[in-house]
Amino acid sequence: MTPDKQRPLRADAERNRRLIMDTADRLFAERGAVATLNEIAHEAGVGVGTVYRRFPDLQALVDALFTERFTTFLALAAAAEEHADPGQALRHYLLEAAQWRAGDRALDVILAHADLDARPLAGMRDELGRHVDGLVERAVAAGAVREDFASADVYAYLYMVGAVVDRTHDIAPDAWRRYAEVLMVGFGLEQVPTARTSAMTDAQIRLTWPSPSAQLPAD
Repeated sequence: MTPDKQRPLRADAERNRRLIMDTADRLFAERGAVATLNEIAHEAGVGVGTVYRRFPDLQALVDALFTERFTTFLALAAAAEEHADPGQALRHYLLEAAQWRAGDRALDVILAHADLDARPLAGMRDELGRHVDGLVERAVAAGAVREDFASADVYAYLYMVGAVVDRTHDIAPDAWRRYAEVLMVGFGLEQVPTARTSAMTDAQIRLTWPSPSAQLPAD
């Protein structure tokens, strides 16, 4: 077989891999980690054998999705470190990471089920931790953030933003920006003039309330 004939096969294999990962992303966001590889194959419109050739089990697929996401977070942290001002560096990372979380409804599912103690995932996790520690330490040392601010606050910030996103994504998709800004101001970071996001209306808030999973039993 000539090289020219081999190239389309490699491109097709990568297309299938991307399709499988995108389909898994969507199912995890919609249903949590209950989808099987067979269901993912059906939804993606590819053969089950194609999925198993790319990912021998569901854990391998979840770990691949984790690797992709942490590669993005590492790039965000590296970009933030380019800022000469420590406060702006931390602010940049917080806002960019929140932006990414706002568009990634499968992230919590993937974090919950990735094998974080296995290589190379553990290495990526630790590397991101070092970047975040550095951003926080620089900002604290410069007095750009409250003196008791810690790396744990970065992760808590993303959890809180994620909770707002998950409640409001279909109702007020930009609502998270308002609360992300409020949190950063509370951390002591300098507020940057931007277009402000309005508070949700009473009607929108009502739509975010939890819905009953079943009717209450009759007396």
